[in-house]
Amino acid sequence: MHAKVGIVGAGAVGSACLISLIALGCARDICLVDRTPRRALGVVTDAQYAAVLSPPVALHAGDYSDLAGAALVMITAGVNEKSGGATDRNDPAGRLKLLKTNAEIFSDIVPRVRSAASDAIVVVVTDPPDPLADVVRNLGHKDVLSMGTFLDSLRFRFQLARRLNVSPAYVDALVVGEHGTSEVFLWSSARVGGRPVLDLLAEDDQAREKLRAEVERDVRYANITVIEGIGASQYGIGMASARVAEIVLRDERAVIPIGSYNAAYGVTLSVPSVVGREGVRQVLEPEMNEEERQGLERSAKTLRQAVAGI
Repeated sequence: MHAKVGIVGAGAVGSACLISLIALGCARDICLVDRTPRRALGVVTDAQYAAVLSPPVALHAGDYSDLAGAALVMITAGVNEKSGGATDRNDPAGRLKLLKTNAEIFSDIVPRVRSAASDAIVVVVTDPPDPLADVVRNLGHKDVLSMGTFLDSLRFRFQLARRLNVSPAYVDALVVGEHGTSEVFLWSSARVGGRPVLDLLAEDDQAREKLRAEVERDVRYANITVIEGIGASQYGIGMASARVAEIVLRDERAVIPIGSYNAAYGVTLSVPSVVGREGVRQVLEPEMNEEERQGLERSAKTLRQAVAGI
């Protein structure tokens, strides 16, 4: 198994990705790159001593050239939601407010990554990840994934499981489309033990609508709740990103909602996909009712407009 991973960006999210990769034990070599080399060195130096408690891994703070041979490179660098002013729950733009600034940052990063590790799968973690994945593609690196709605779907499952008093592992529920305010919750297919979750949680239409609104609010703005508490949404996305790396490195062919370029919609967005060593091997567009399908079309339109704007 080829197991070298690169991380570009040693901020809160990049550091969380590093720690999560160490804990999972799926990489044997991790190279951390940052525009401030001393910061990358500090993170690696801090982590390397306790990394002896985990499966063997070599940690390096390096330059872009040190990404050579990486099977996967995570890009976490850029302006985050707090510093970029994207923490207003009433702003429909949400994370898309960060796009122009982070696209400019990516225009410097991506050519360097491509020069050093042209065969690597690039995983865009920086917000907004979906249009930034298209920026990566447009800069010539074709093997690219967006973290997309993977974490959103985990949050959806968690919120449903808490209300049902069951383990989230046994809740089947998906969020598709944009990782952002236009994301679409697939309530029609959300199940526990083969039973529709709405039937288990609510007895009438009014109660169902109230529940839907509460859950969607908790999931859609979970990042802002985290930022209000600790300043950056980092640990959840760090663990989710490491899990995606594990899926790729182990060629698991796992089926997860993740962002990749979808020719049918003309943009990168998330639908359930078979993921392995080559990235997305197959897209499995789920069954949706008419409301959900229209929501996905609107989400795709929002993303197309965002990409066109840069």
